[in-house]
Amino acid sequence: MNDIESIIATAKKTIENEYKAVQNLMSLVDKKFAEVVKLIYASKGRVVVTGVGKSAIIANKIVATLNSTGTPSIFMHAADAIHGDLGIIQKDDVVICLSKSGNTPEIKVLVPLLKNGSNTLVAITANKSSFLGTQSDYVLHAHVEKEACPNNLAPTTSTTTQLVMGDALAVCLLEMRGFSSNDFAKYHPGGALGKKLYLRVRDIAAGNLIPQVNPETSIKDAIVEISEKLLGITAVIEENRIIGVITDGDIRRMLSKHDNIGSLKAKDIMSANPKRIQAGELAVDALELMEKNDITQLLVEENNQYIGVIHLHDLIKEGIL
Repeated sequence: MNDIESIIATAKKTIENEYKAVQNLMSLVDKKFAEVVKLIYASKGRVVVTGVGKSAIIANKIVATLNSTGTPSIFMHAADAIHGDLGIIQKDDVVICLSKSGNTPEIKVLVPLLKNGSNTLVAITANKSSFLGTQSDYVLHAHVEKEACPNNLAPTTSTTTQLVMGDALAVCLLEMRGFSSNDFAKYHPGGALGKKLYLRVRDIAAGNLIPQVNPETSIKDAIVEISEKLLGITAVIEENRIIGVITDGDIRRMLSKHDNIGSLKAKDIMSANPKRIQAGELAVDALELMEKNDITQLLVEENNQYIGVIHLHDLIKEGIL
């Protein structure tokens, strides 16, 4: 077997191993899991997620997912907890502890300290009979037969199952809270994802010039308007209402048909009833409308009044596309 074939085989074996472990989790989600979800949902405090080593990294990710979907959470490193960070935990918090073996030295020191308080302790572990498993109020069993690592040492499959169990908790809580895309946008205001959820057409159109002519405008002046406003388009309006549009393409088609354009007016070459979008619509909806109609600009109106143009390049610039 050459190197390429060996690499592909190892990769597939790793994925298959982790796939089977994740698939097995479905048989381990039981009434206790549901009780943990309801407990967290009813809690007046936060979720404190802790672990050590690779489990600590997964704990950090679970915290990030919970926070972003409406469940206030905080990470506490198990090793740091016994050196002062235990003060992070408040009386109404629910503590989730991640550990594959459930018997690491840090966990054995930390768990009795947690039990001294009134906080509910939830374990996510592959070993229900471990110290952590037997001392916790609830156990979410993230069982694994073996790690994907050929030596069965490096945390691979075990951390994947921990991560999936955490995601399952977060999604259940999200649904219980009725967490909507608008709520999601409040927690994700930055980046392309946030912009897709909150950026409105008016926000983008406001940064553009507003090309416009009236039906009697000469073709020469219409061309100048399109050129000066740099959007490849101009609206044709009457009493600030859209009645048509002239694009670069309309100009090219006109020039191919007419030798003498001196007598032509905007109304003679405009396209009536152009595609438009309301200012309050989401920018991502503008993109969908452009793609559906194979166009690169849309006229924008508000309360039946023309207010500007949104261009495909604007959406690209904002990271919507």
